[in-house]
Amino acid sequence: MFHSNIVIAHRGAWKTNTLPQNSIASLDQAIALNCVGSEFDVWMTLDGKLVVNHDADFLEMPIETSTLKQLRKKKLPNGEKIPTVKEYLKHGMKQTGTKLILEMKPSKSGAERSKELAAKSVALVKEMKAEKWVDYITFSYDAGLKVIEIDPTANVAYLTGEKSPAQLKADGFFGFDYNIKVLKDKPHWIKEAQELGLTVNAWTVNNVEDMKWLLEQKVDFITTDEPEKLFELVKSK
Repeated sequence: MFHSNIVIAHRGAWKTNTLPQNSIASLDQAIALNCVGSEFDVWMTLDGKLVVNHDADFLEMPIETSTLKQLRKKKLPNGEKIPTVKEYLKHGMKQTGTKLILEMKPSKSGAERSKELAAKSVALVKEMKAEKWVDYITFSYDAGLKVIEIDPTANVAYLTGEKSPAQLKADGFFGFDYNIKVLKDKPHWIKEAQELGLTVNAWTVNNVEDMKWLLEQKVDFITTDEPEKLFELVKSK
């Protein structure tokens, strides 16, 4: 079953081997490292397809105003085409050690399209019977609430950093995934969240001193571009 460590690879494990971020190859590397989770970013194309990419543009093509067919004309440096979420999930479901952390990117068009993306994400996860593999994260509170509304059993964490643990708990969130700066500024939120039964995650943590501080706080997860470094630190404790 799924690993019980705290290491989440940010956009897959890409940095050490210079792999494209959010590629199937970077997912495979996160799986090979035995990360508890591998985070990936989701956008919706002009024709309503869900694809995996961090930026709003894919190789200078704006995702939200391009069709999947148009986006597929270009390739990542390793030869992969932009993965659809369906392809990404299908690949990730071949194993049961690493969770797939689906980040729903807020739409530039506003809350309604963000909520549509959320609804389509949950529908796809249900269609593929991928519920046990997938946790959701988002900067869009509306998108997070939409997932919880459709599937109250889903694990949804919020990213932006302005909501208190009490607010998140009241609204049905699974936890928070806040920037390390937020947690340094409000360390009491860590304890408050844990007392409420919420999970605590921090992004994007690449500095060893920050990793050490978070380990001392006994957070649940740490999201990093350098999972290998975090694993070494955990082993040395």
